[in-house]
Amino acid sequence: MTSAPVFWDLDLIKRYDLQGPRYTSYPTAPQFTSEFNDQGFARAIQASNASGRDLSLYFHIPFCETLCYYCGCNKIVTHHKERAMPYLQTLDREMAAMASQIDVAKPVAQLHWGGGTPTYISEPEMRWLMDATRRHFNLLSGDALEASVEVHPGRMSVDKIYCLGDIGFNRLSMGVQDFDPDVQKAVNRYNSVEQVDSIMAAARESGFGSISMDIIYGLPLQTAETLAVTLEQVIALAPDRISAFGYAHLPHLFKSQRLIDESQLPSAAQKLDMLQLIIERLQLAGYVYVGMDHFAKAHDSLVKAQNEHALYRNFQGYSTHKGCELLAFGVSAISYFGDTYIKNSGDIHDYQKRIDSGQPAFISGVTLTDEDLLRKEVINQLICHFRLEYAHFNTLFSIDMATHFAPELQALEPMVEDALVLVNNSGIYVNDAGRLLIRRICMVFDQYLKNSPATQYSKVI
Repeated sequence: MTSAPVFWDLDLIKRYDLQGPRYTSYPTAPQFTSEFNDQGFARAIQASNASGRDLSLYFHIPFCETLCYYCGCNKIVTHHKERAMPYLQTLDREMAAMASQIDVAKPVAQLHWGGGTPTYISEPEMRWLMDATRRHFNLLSGDALEASVEVHPGRMSVDKIYCLGDIGFNRLSMGVQDFDPDVQKAVNRYNSVEQVDSIMAAARESGFGSISMDIIYGLPLQTAETLAVTLEQVIALAPDRISAFGYAHLPHLFKSQRLIDESQLPSAAQKLDMLQLIIERLQLAGYVYVGMDHFAKAHDSLVKAQNEHALYRNFQGYSTHKGCELLAFGVSAISYFGDTYIKNSGDIHDYQKRIDSGQPAFISGVTLTDEDLLRKEVINQLICHFRLEYAHFNTLFSIDMATHFAPELQALEPMVEDALVLVNNSGIYVNDAGRLLIRRICMVFDQYLKNSPATQYSKVI
């Protein structure tokens, strides 16, 4: 299904292109509550230890040397490199506190450095952080550990790639965004084709088994014509994965976006043209359209996971290793273990103060109810595999799906009439016309949306 051409119907798209969650979690972040406390944290630890699931580790490194105007990440823009080591030492103390409670005999199958710009830190600091991680946790060796890192190709040396490979990283994600000089200037994000090519060559030589590139459509001064050039350049570089994100202009939420000239932004219709161009060009170049914003070559583990019905979504987007418990460290990091989401403080000074005083770093969280777990799995099946089988859910959750979700099935009827989905006695199946609108389809099963303001989300396309 994922390799099939995408069905375009502008009338349908305009009708269903509302604002809604990206479902990197369910419940989504607005449902996390500050009432979550130490008792909830302890119950999550106990449930995680009893689960027997492997671990996945995430580290948020917030520092950046320059400000990208479009960015909505938790970041600190500074040239004061001396700020890095005290922060890494705080990460070490947070790991030690977690390792004293979690079952560290369980293997770590997945590890990710995100940001910010993780490669802001120096090579000795990179080695120090990885050594600290191995002291506290049982990391699998070699390719058994899926270790990924995000890099800004215009702000790092090739030497750092060799360092990353040497300390165990085998997956690389590069934020290319756009190669057009005018677009780069408009968003203050610079990286050349030559820089990206040299980094990719070093990564391949260092044994990185998967290289991913991010591009963004809908940026200021971007047109379908300029984007077509960037796409050809990206395709020629031949990354294993490509993520194409639609720029959401939300200056009321992200201060840096106020530096963007709104008059230079493409229209909604132009953005749709760009998305259609991206999907058609990448599929023509041999990339499998995994879903939403992700594309991958047929050999990639992302496609294999989808084919094996093991794909899922987390805060990094589509991912493998569905069964892992996620322990996240650093400012604003979000963990998911023991069927509980736990969010760290988003203020670096408050985060460090909490860790230094022996407190947990979290400021909010939510433990999923049985109903949350059911709906989380429904949304995951739809958004990752574009189908769900009633029999699987009836057995797994001891319910009758058709009865339990009778109101939702009724709400799907207009989508059935518009041929977005097929609903029968066996399950729900997303048609080609519905794949672009999968977020809108998932929204039907989100029981929290009626109480959430739509303005906090981007449009579904």
